[in-house]
Amino acid sequence: MRELKAMKGAVRRRGWWMTSAAVLMCAGAATTLPAQAWAESDAVKALAAPPPIQLPLKPSPEFAKFPRYAGMLGSRQIVLKLGPKSDDPSGVHGEYQFTDTGAVILIAGDRDGDTLEVEESNDGTHITGNWVGKFAADGSVAGERMNVDDSDPQPFDLKPLAAGQAVPPPGAPVAAAATNEATAQPSAGAATVPASSAAAAGGHAVGGVSNLRTGE
Repeated sequence: MRELKAMKGAVRRRGWWMTSAAVLMCAGAATTLPAQAWAESDAVKALAAPPPIQLPLKPSPEFAKFPRYAGMLGSRQIVLKLGPKSDDPSGVHGEYQFTDTGAVILIAGDRDGDTLEVEESNDGTHITGNWVGKFAADGSVAGERMNVDDSDPQPFDLKPLAAGQAVPPPGAPVAAAATNEATAQPSAGAATVPASSAAAAGGHAVGGVSNLRTGE
């Protein structure tokens, strides 16, 4: 895992918050626009803003057909749905779900060859952790998940699931699934969790993570 730990500082937080340059441009615009025009601009932005994210998060239909991976994150079983971003050749996004509680965590970042570098959010707003891992030839992915400050590293080891394949019990081996650049070719099927867990998730589906910012 030394190689993975060395890479953790290279995690790129792509598109989840406004860059400092963009902030400066907005600040400059504020000094040139008339007060009335600025107020009208704010009103338009308010109308166009997405509805507030409601918690707890629940599985999003957007990710339902993404490739699925099942395995352990630390001592807990999860099902990860991970697929390509439509506007970024190297970008990936999706969600993972704990099978014991049904809790959903959003995830987004990059895949560069066999290297996976992503960040997560448990509320669709704040970045709560980052992942660094490697894909193997059989399509499985393993590495470490850390908090925002790189503390409390937890290993993850996930195996690809075939379309329609049920999630095995925690600790049980995952049957080999045929893969071909899994994160680039979405497959059918959604995470299978106990009905009681799904009910516990509650909330509303989230269609994106474009407003994430660092912090807890």
